[in-house]
Order: sequence, then C-alpha cells, then structure tokens
Amino acid sequence: MNKEEARKRAQKLRVEINYHNHRYYVLADPVVSDSEYDTLLRELVELEELFPDLVTQDSPTQRVGGTPLEDFHQVRHEEPMMSLDNTYSRDDLKEFDRRVREMVGKQIYIVQQKIDGVAVSLRYEDDVFIRGVTRGDGITGDDITQNLRTIKSIPLKLLEGPLSQGLLIVRGEAYMPKESFQRLNSAREKQGLEPFANPRNSTAGSLKLLDSREVAKRDLAFMAHSPLCPEIWKKDSVYELMIALKDAGIPIIPGMCKCEDLDRVIDYIQDWEDKRHDEGYAVDGVVIKVDSFAAQQEMGRTSKAPRWSVAYKYPAEQATTRLLNIGLNVSRTGAVNPVAILEPVHISGTTVSRAGLFNEGEIRRKDLKIGDWVLVEKGGEIIPHVIKSIPERRDGSEHEFKMPERCPVCGSKLEKYPDDVAYRCINRDCPAILKAALALYASRGATDIEGMGYMLIVQLVDKGLVKSIADIYNLTRNQLVALDRMGEKSAVKLLRGIEDSKTRSFERILFGLGIRLVGSTAARLLVQKFPSIDELIEASLQELNEIDGIGPVTAQSVRDFLTNSRNLNLIKQLRKAGVNLSQDKDEDIEQTLSGFSLVFTGSLEGMSREQAAQEVVKRGGRVSSSVSKKTDYVVAGESPGSKLAKARELGVKIITEDEFLELLQGKPDK
Repeated sequence: MNKEEARKRAQKLRVEINYHNHRYYVLADPVVSDSEYDTLLRELVELEELFPDLVTQDSPTQRVGGTPLEDFHQVRHEEPMMSLDNTYSRDDLKEFDRRVREMVGKQIYIVQQKIDGVAVSLRYEDDVFIRGVTRGDGITGDDITQNLRTIKSIPLKLLEGPLSQGLLIVRGEAYMPKESFQRLNSAREKQGLEPFANPRNSTAGSLKLLDSREVAKRDLAFMAHSPLCPEIWKKDSVYELMIALKDAGIPIIPGMCKCEDLDRVIDYIQDWEDKRHDEGYAVDGVVIKVDSFAAQQEMGRTSKAPRWSVAYKYPAEQATTRLLNIGLNVSRTGAVNPVAILEPVHISGTTVSRAGLFNEGEIRRKDLKIGDWVLVEKGGEIIPHVIKSIPERRDGSEHEFKMPERCPVCGSKLEKYPDDVAYRCINRDCPAILKAALALYASRGATDIEGMGYMLIVQLVDKGLVKSIADIYNLTRNQLVALDRMGEKSAVKLLRGIEDSKTRSFERILFGLGIRLVGSTAARLLVQKFPSIDELIEASLQELNEIDGIGPVTAQSVRDFLTNSRNLNLIKQLRKAGVNLSQDKDEDIEQTLSGFSLVFTGSLEGMSREQAAQEVVKRGGRVSSSVSKKTDYVVAGESPGSKLAKARELGVKIITEDEFLELLQGKPDK
C-alpha cells in the first residue's frame, strides 16, 4: 500500500470508527461487536504507525473515548480516566512484560477479571460517597451521582479504617448481573419494547436515565478495579490498597491475584477462560497491571492508555450456522423488528436459534440473505448476534430478505417516516400493539394492576374480550373465571386490582397511555403544567414546547397523540369508567409556590422526596430533576449529591429540610 492509498484508507477508517464510537459511547447502542471494532481500530493504528505523518488530531487513536453525554453536568477527572490497550495473544503479553522490565525492572503483577460493564469513577471524602462520574472522553465525564447512589453495592459511607479519612478516588465497573439482564429483557419484550443487546448496553442505557427511580429498578451492581493512590496511603502496593477497599465496604472484582512472573499470569488467564462462564456477570478478559504505585508513576502513559497495564481479551464465542429465515416482531410503538431464525447451534453452553437483527438497514449492511451460512457471536455471552454472512459458501439457493409492505400480525400497511430506521404498523387495533400497550398500562410504574400479567393479557386480546385499554374496566367475573388458570379467587383479586387502578395519580395514568417518548419523568412535567387531561388536550404545541424538560420532538408526539380521534375516544372511555384524569387539588391550599421551581437532592427525614414534590405541586410549584439558572430553591437533605455543587456554582438558594417545611407554610420571596 502506497502513502496515498493509506491516506484514503485511514480517512475511511476514522469515519467508520468515529461512527461506532458515537453509537457506543453516546447512544449506548452499538451495532458491531467488540472484535469487529477492535479490528478496525487496530488497522488504523498500524497505518498510522507505518505513515506517522497521516496522524490527525481528530483520529480515534488520539483520544480516549467518545464524546461525553450532554444530559448531565460535566465533571473533569482528577486524573485522566483512560482505556487500556488490548492484547489477544501470549506474544502480546510477552512484549508487554519486556517493556515493563526495560523501563522499571522486574515487577509483581496484579491480575483481575475484566468485567464487561460501564467504567465509572467514585469520589469519597472523609468516608462519604460524594460523586460518581462516567469515563466520558477520559478527561471530562458525566456526573451520574444520583444514579450510582441507587446501586446498593456502592456504599454511601465507608466502614471505619485506614481509608475513612481524606480523599479517595475509586474506579471500577457498573454492570448488570446476568439474572437482572434476563429479567429486564423479558419485561421489555412483554411491553413490546426492543430488548437490550447485552448487559453492558443495558447498563449504559440505565445510567443515562434522568429519573433515578427508574435506574433503581434496573438492579445494577458495581465492582472496583483501580484506586488512585490516596495521600493517606503509605504502602506501595495496589493489591494491598484493593484489600483495604474491600475492608472499607467497597466491592472489588473477585479472584484478584498477585503474580510473580508472566507464567503465573498466563496460568491465571487459562484458568479463568472456562470458569468465567459460571460467574453471574459478563467477563470478556483479564486485566494485568503493575502492582507498584511508584513503578506506575515512573512508566506513565501514552496519549491513549497507561503503559503499566494491559487487557487480555478472550476470543468471542462464535459459531457458524444457517440463517433459515427472518421473522418479525411488532413492538408497542408499532416498530416491526427483524429477527434471525437460525439452525440451532451450541454457543457458550446454550443452544441458540434466534438472534436480533435491529432493522432492515443492518441486514443490508451485513449482506445477509435467507439461506446464508452466517457467523453468530454471543455478545456479552448472553444475547446472540449475527456478525456477518459467509458469501463463499453460497450455492445460489439463497434469496434476499424483503421487508413486507403489511404488518405480519394484523395485515395493515406499514409506514416508514423519513427520520426513522424502522417500519411501523400504525393500526392501533393491531393485536401485537394492543398486548404491549396493555402490558405498559398495567405495569408497576403506571396503574400497577396486580394479577394482570402478560400471559393473561394475551388471552384477553386473543379471545376478543379486550379491544382497547378501556375494555379492561368492563371485564366481569364470569369472563375471567372462564380463562385458563384463572380461578374464582384470582378473578376477584384481579377485578379488585383493576378497580384500584382507577385511583392512581394522573401522571402515572398519563405515562401508562404509552405516548411515544413520554416516560415517567416527562409525564410528571406535563402534569405539573397541565393538571388535567382536558387542559393537556387544549394545550398548544408552543405551550408544550415551553415546558422545561420537554423537547420539541416529545412536544410534537404529545400533540399528535392528543389530536388523534381514536386516542380521544380512548380518553372518553377511560373517563366514563371513572379513571382519574386530573391531578388532585386541595382547594384550601393557597398557591404560594406558583411560578417557583424547586430541586431536591439527598434524602429527607420527615417525608419521601416524592411526597415533598407532591406538596410543592399542590401549592402550584414545579419540581425539576436538574439544577439550572431558572431554579429558585435547592432543598438539600441528608447525603446530597452533585446538584448541591451545581446550585452553589450557579448561585441558587440552598435550603434545609426544616426551611423547606417553613416554605410550605408561608409565601416565599422571588
């Protein structure tokens, strides 16, 4: 390859790698496997090493990670939070060991399992958890303290010991245990939502959520792998400091080992290659690092990674099989998602017969034809992916997949909007859409109808007993008793649950209606501004756009939903059934907080934050999830998070819980 060819190839690689960085780091929605990505990056590194003057400032090799997410306050890391160089062979490890010996002499190594999660940094001050930050671009990350506080394995206060004073920075992996991941995807499928690709993807998506209550439902976990050496720590050993972290109550990656030489390191890698499948979390390799803090400091780092550590990546679990067909699933939003139907193949201890294909564009990008031999990989060792076709094995019997013009469930014509990658069924009577919509409406975050599980919903729809959400309020005991696995007591209990659902708060019912892009947080913001369904229906697009926290796309989605005659008829039927469609108002309470915006941080002693927020709304005020210049008060409870620092930075008035209670009794000054 001459220099001009190398220049063109390098430019193409940069574009492709930057695209995948954006999908992975910003959107948390990767479309290639780790091995595919690493192959692209390694090719670019080799080209730039061969032709050093081709290196550009915007090359992916010159940066640590992707662009930080924009939804959270940005925080600069105390020290760069770098990724690791990856190795795939013993020769690579020998080269790493040679460089270490050359720079700092023979060293003891620490080896750990490499958890396939999301890198985060925790800050403790005088034994209290103060802040948690994502890697971001390695220099600046997102402050996700409130979300990390929901992870029960992260101690909010350290146990007494040598680390209970001063500043302590701990880095590790937030991750989703395999069982939690399977439960989450099962629930998403029942709601008609596309399942997450792998535990890491689901963890990244969870940590992006703005409502920490939703994060708490995801059952995330954390393990530490690297402490920054605190001033109070006098020993020159990463291993001993890691043990001290464990003693302080911070979970560390199990199976950590000290190795006297490279042979012991290789033994560890071989030992864990099979054992890792038995762990309750995804493991994709082993991390090797120099044990001495002093040696680490002397070795330093490159612009991309530390010189004193390296990650050995296990080969992905892959197999070849036949793509027998491409099926279709219909989600709650009507998105029709392709699914690979595979000739069963054994990978990572399980039999794989289906795999997600995302959308028609992915099928074209991977050049997949029905009847192809394909390479299948188990991403995160749980969810299988079709990596690519094997054109060399085609015999002419294969044929192109063509997206149908009509819904596979109801037969309605499919639509594809210009800004959408998915084809959608827009028939709101489609049984698949109705089942998913009912599952959302009855879910715990919405009307919380006890006993209305997905299998029951399938029966209700398939037998024609329920043709819209409102029909559940017309069900009778006799109809229910006639269903499979539904006895007298279960029927009575379900009817009681359906009746109770009428009294849920308006914001929960609004969320349960399944308006596209309206989650629980957006529903609360809408109800704060428009406390009844009638006011919301009358709201103009401009008024919806003016709500802080409701973007223009969401505003348009709300407007489209509430001007649709079918949806208006549904609201009419819900009103007739006695469902609560307005925010409770206490006419005796003066609207003393009208025009005021409050933010809560930390836990309150006398009431929950949700109860406190309701008291604010009753008085005409507004509760926001983030601090801005428009915030009037930040109420700081016990163990406040990053919002307190943000309030101080912006000069927002900070009050205690007692002062907040006084505020509820009087009239504040602007």
